[in-house]
Amino acid sequence: MGSKKSRLRLDDQLCFALYAATNALVRAYRPMLAELGLTYPQYLVMLALWQDGTTAIHALAERLQLGSNAVTPLVDKLEAAGFVTRTRGADRRVVLVALTDVGFHLEADVSAAQQSVVCRTGLADRELADLRQELKDLSERIAAAGAVTVDEPS
Repeated sequence: MGSKKSRLRLDDQLCFALYAATNALVRAYRPMLAELGLTYPQYLVMLALWQDGTTAIHALAERLQLGSNAVTPLVDKLEAAGFVTRTRGADRRVVLVALTDVGFHLEADVSAAQQSVVCRTGLADRELADLRQELKDLSERIAAAGAVTVDEPS
């Protein structure tokens, strides 16, 4: 076992490169968001609300590619911080999340933090757009392929 060369090398794995890049980005955001009273996952919820407006919890979870059970505690914290409110829709089973005035105005401060992280990437606007599109396309191709089991040929 000790002398056989492994065919699987950490440095050759796309998943590890994506994981390391994601961790680096989150670490870059963390202190700036903390000053504004947000965690990175809460920031993602706020981004969706700034873009889409009032949204049902289940739609917010779908938008963030998370389960509703993962989004609800984030919304709880955002509501406690005064950034969002929750109300029931016409269908009482639907919980709507809306920005408060404080949450709406927080976008300007968060925008400055986001621009700082973008500068730290060293990528030009076109390079950022191309990378973002490649990653979106990759996600869609993997999702379209569905779950692959060990027995299936790849």
